[in-house]
Amino acid sequence: MAMPDATTDAPEPPLIRLASASPRRRQLLAGVGVTAEVRPVDLDETPRPGEAPEAYVRRLSEEKARAGAVGSALPTLGSDTAVVCDDAILGKPRDREHAAAMLRSLSGRSHRVLTAVAVTGPAGLLSTCVTTRVWLREITDAEIAAYWATGEPVDKAGGYAIQGRAALFVSRLEGSHSAVVGLPLFETAELLARQGVPLWNRAMS
Repeated sequence: MAMPDATTDAPEPPLIRLASASPRRRQLLAGVGVTAEVRPVDLDETPRPGEAPEAYVRRLSEEKARAGAVGSALPTLGSDTAVVCDDAILGKPRDREHAAAMLRSLSGRSHRVLTAVAVTGPAGLLSTCVTTRVWLREITDAEIAAYWATGEPVDKAGGYAIQGRAALFVSRLEGSHSAVVGLPLFETAELLARQGVPLWNRAMS
């Protein structure tokens, strides 16, 4: 009787290093066949005085990629996402009241979600920033309270997760849905390809 191939279920070696603890970014990459070695980095994410939101997310993504690349020969990806309303960066909620205040400020209007991606590798440091405009319908205080009770907004920029129950609040979107989740896949694939990451080799083998 033939013995089963022990390598059949062996995990595929990582194609890149991911300098982020975000499970959403890892899942987005896995969904398009990019396995990642997760190595989050701890950086001060305080915006600099007068720093524009686009410059802020690009700087953080590049700093994460550089820091995460230390000690690895793999291309390293860093990313950062910011929810921006009236040119103000809305971070993660400190508590229930802060989350409620952010959702009230976004209710019934549009805002921008900026996601920057940086990748180190043979081509040096490559980066891009993607802007997506999101419209939320009017959200009642009762809905905000019920949404907080789900636990979903706790660690999300702007106090909501478009891939979760907050999708019920989104009336319109212009740009990249995956960027709002945490990683613009089209632009990320272009950067990875320029760094020599074989995006299609495994799928065609």
